[in-house]
Amino acid sequence: MEATASLNSIPMSVRKMRLVVDLIRGKRVGEALGILEYSKQEAAIWLRKNLLSAIANWEYKTDGLESADEYDLIVSEIFADAGAQIKRFRPAPHGRAHRIRKHSCHITIKVSNTLPIPSEKVEATEPETVEE
Repeated sequence: MEATASLNSIPMSVRKMRLVVDLIRGKRVGEALGILEYSKQEAAIWLRKNLLSAIANWEYKTDGLESADEYDLIVSEIFADAGAQIKRFRPAPHGRAHRIRKHSCHITIKVSNTLPIPSEKVEATEPETVEE
């Protein structure tokens, strides 16, 4: 089973966000939370919030019957995309103006379990035979 969480319009450049995103890609959820907890970058705060949301979404998809700790969740997919730019102007010498671009980004995290959930197990059905 897979669950997704996304955050949009985070006021940070995508380049700074991707530095931290690359640290947790493919890791177990507990390990990823530990990395984000002790990281000094501001991006880690946003990613931790989004990762906790993805875990909560996974538990919700199982109707609250399963705990994320038991099924060894991993960060199966994570990416950061560029968002809209806010354009501002700042005074410059000789009566001119310089443009300032304030970047934003979007984050998407997908978590999935490595151990099978009992409700996910598909029972093998025997093919029906046609009698003539």
